[in-house]
Amino acid sequence: MALYATAASVLAGVESRRGSIKGLVYASGFQNVKQLYALVCETQRYTSVLDAVIANAGLLRAEKKLRPHLAKVLVYELLLGKGFKGGGGGRWRPLLDRHRARLKAELARLKVHRGVSKNEDLLQVESKPGPASQVPRFVRVNTLKSCPDDAVDYFKRQGFSYQGRASSLVDIQALGGKCFLLDPLLPELLVFPAQTDLHDHPLYQAGHLILQDKASCLPAMLLAPPPGSHVIDACAAPGNKTSHLAALLKNQGKIFAFDLDAGRLASMATLLARAGVSCCELAEEDFLEVSPSDQRYRQVQYILLDPSCSGSGMLTRRLEEPGEGAPSKARLQALAGFQRRALCHALTFPSLQRLVYSTCSLCQEENEDVVRDTLQQNPGTFRLVPVLPSWPHRGLSTFPGAEHCLRASPETTLTGGFFVAVLERVEVPGSVSLAGASALDPAPGAAPRRKRQRRATAPGAPPCTEQEGRR
Repeated sequence: MALYATAASVLAGVESRRGSIKGLVYASGFQNVKQLYALVCETQRYTSVLDAVIANAGLLRAEKKLRPHLAKVLVYELLLGKGFKGGGGGRWRPLLDRHRARLKAELARLKVHRGVSKNEDLLQVESKPGPASQVPRFVRVNTLKSCPDDAVDYFKRQGFSYQGRASSLVDIQALGGKCFLLDPLLPELLVFPAQTDLHDHPLYQAGHLILQDKASCLPAMLLAPPPGSHVIDACAAPGNKTSHLAALLKNQGKIFAFDLDAGRLASMATLLARAGVSCCELAEEDFLEVSPSDQRYRQVQYILLDPSCSGSGMLTRRLEEPGEGAPSKARLQALAGFQRRALCHALTFPSLQRLVYSTCSLCQEENEDVVRDTLQQNPGTFRLVPVLPSWPHRGLSTFPGAEHCLRASPETTLTGGFFVAVLERVEVPGSVSLAGASALDPAPGAAPRRKRQRRATAPGAPPCTEQEGRR
């Protein structure tokens, strides 16, 4: 019975805006996370149907002790889910048995009224599976521990059918069953059909695979720091991009990773250790308070800045909250103000040569507008770099050069919603050359460790964490 009570609690939390489904599911402490997540998502997807059936059957009027969210979960399982087999349903089983016939009759009457025969057809248009639910499962092979060929061989031995390298999005769209492909752009990225679940796979558990959307792999790939470089990951948790940077560095050089959330940093340290990362220094610190003149960062030539954002492009939000409207204007203005400050701050690091700015937002205010305003505040020092000319979705034409930015979405790139801009210094500082600085400290750093440094956040600025938009 704990499953249904916990699912009802998660639904109530989502409705009262205490968090997302995924966040509340993980915070619940329920052992079978996958089972709980699936039950909550499906119950919410059919919420309007369940509300109608429960109301028409008079269930809550007849059973005063039954709370609305628990009723919804139980009726979903009875009518639309797996049913209550064996002893399922616990102490609520007799109650459901009393109302079973009436509930089934109301579901059948609703189908007749709407002129449909299948449960799926009862869903409102906005709740039906859309492009976001058809995004494939992207799996990055962690080259610190394995290589794509070995991963492909492992999956083939497990009965998966390898289809070679995809030549276009059409190949990816056609994926089904136990087939998988190699991504046409990223050589270490495997592509599986949508809904493929690899969370329990031994290669994932051992850190050989990273479950990471293709769009989320673009920032590290486009930053492209060579081995031996010093890199800042400004708003680093939960750490997928950090582990990607470490793989590109081959654990040679140094990554300074900052985030203010102690809990997320602890989880990130676990992720990095599992991935075999040994060149990263974690700091519980606001990036806006990190001094560019600090001698520790004198060799930093690469910065990845993926700041807190609205998360409007995140697949989990698009699937969990299909009817959710766009972020409010006030919220966007606050986020964009912080993002501009973070980007302008990053550009003040004296040895910086290349920076990637990215968000998991679809909003112009957080993307093109932030880049435009920052370039205007730093005239002649940095420029937008044209990247991936064949990428089909470009930046909105809001200023000259905006087409050099990249956008991503389920509809155009079969990925989550994303934005990426690459900036390069126009003039290389005379004191440090790009090649010379990379060779100064090629030795791998120590194992990931946390350096606790609490400082005051700038007035009015949100902390540089991914509490809003997670990657």
